[in-house]
Amino acid sequence: MRESVQAVQAEVMMSFLVSEELAFRIPVELRYESTDPYAVRLTFHLPGDAPVTWAFGRELLVDGVNGATGDGDVRVSPVELSGSGSTTELPGEVHIRLQVGTDQALFRAGVAPIIAFLDRTDKLVPLGHEQALADFEADLDEALDRILAEEQSAG
Repeated sequence: MRESVQAVQAEVMMSFLVSEELAFRIPVELRYESTDPYAVRLTFHLPGDAPVTWAFGRELLVDGVNGATGDGDVRVSPVELSGSGSTTELPGEVHIRLQVGTDQALFRAGVAPIIAFLDRTDKLVPLGHEQALADFEADLDEALDRILAEEQSAG
């Protein structure tokens, strides 16, 4: 695990669940930057393919440790403990489901390294204090300028 003043990074091993019978472990880089305080980035290193990075809300990952969350392209949920009636016990693993159109990828990760990573992000930028670092108006203006410039050059 590496950490700088403005970023937190960790590498965890996740299982890529291809089917009920087939899964393989892959390294996944988790990254959080104070310059984008609402998002975490997961970079999946699939064998034979270029790394794939997904960015989504840090709060989605936080909430997904304790209960199913997400209703879009990213869904996070704890893996049900078979035979466990305790609702206060943290699950040992979490599922992360990524979807593009009808294509889906399902990953399973241990909760402990996810919580350790999230704890470090909270020390860098406490949950609920992201707005102090985010400059939405400047980011929106920059994005709109870029879109307009692309449209003008294309047409």
